[in-house]
Amino acid sequence: MNADQPPERTPDGHHVVIRGRKWRATDPAIPEETVARLRRHLMSARRAVRSATTAGDEQAERAARSRVNRAKTALGERGTPWWEQSREERRRRWEVGLEALDAEDGD
Repeated sequence: MNADQPPERTPDGHHVVIRGRKWRATDPAIPEETVARLRRHLMSARRAVRSATTAGDEQAERAARSRVNRAKTALGERGTPWWEQSREERRRRWEVGLEALDAEDGD
């Protein structure tokens, strides 16, 4: 996969294929600005996992992994598959997830 090109998708569009492994695709109904904000939260949480792991801080690591899960769920990459949810359930999923992640950043 080239960094300039999007990853290969399965024919149904539900998954992306990266280095031969299938991963659930981000919900395509999420507005681009919201996807960008959720990905910033995801990357920040992943950096926090690395820092906490390096520092041996189990409590901080658990909190950071929880943020990773919250971001991935809001993106539709975890939890109930987005293609099995109604439009309203999908919207509620990403709005609630983003609200929670924004609130955590305000701590």
